[in-house]
Amino acid sequence: MQYKWIIKITLSSIVVSCVFLLLSETVMLSSGFALSAVLLFIFVAIGIAFDILGVAVTSSDEAPLHSMATRRVKGARHAITIVRNADKVSSFCNDVVGDISGIVSGSAAAALASKAALRMNIKDLFATLALTALVTALTIGGKACGKSIAMRQSTSIVLFAGKLLAVFKSEQPGRGKQSKKAGDTKVKGKERR
Repeated sequence: MQYKWIIKITLSSIVVSCVFLLLSETVMLSSGFALSAVLLFIFVAIGIAFDILGVAVTSSDEAPLHSMATRRVKGARHAITIVRNADKVSSFCNDVVGDISGIVSGSAAAALASKAALRMNIKDLFATLALTALVTALTIGGKACGKSIAMRQSTSIVLFAGKLLAVFKSEQPGRGKQSKKAGDTKVKGKERR
């Protein structure tokens, strides 16, 4: 069972890194300075957002989510599933997406620094140092700030993730099949009578 998870997380890391790198290389090579800078900061923001989710999942409690699920709050059942799989969700968010975002934003910063050096007619080394320092500071500062938010607002963050998951997965976990079978039994019972 554990081996399946290791294989899945390894394969997902390959897919995510390929998508991020392909997007980064395509945009960085074919676009101007402004669009490249926007893409770089999107990668930094993705890393921070997934780090926040990873921390929120591990520090979240199921009890308030169960209360919301009984009141039929949209996404609450998906949020419960997320919390029950906290180790896997946290590993995916922090290790796969978070680490890959950091690596890709580093390479994107180097490419953007080369563009900046050409545009401003300065040495490539100075541009690389300045941009790498800025990206590092934004990433570390954003994650440090995000961790405290994630721990204070863990339930809200996990519920938000559950609502997003509910958009892509319309059937509530564990509900649709059981209620359908129960409904079929009642209909058949009435027909027989």
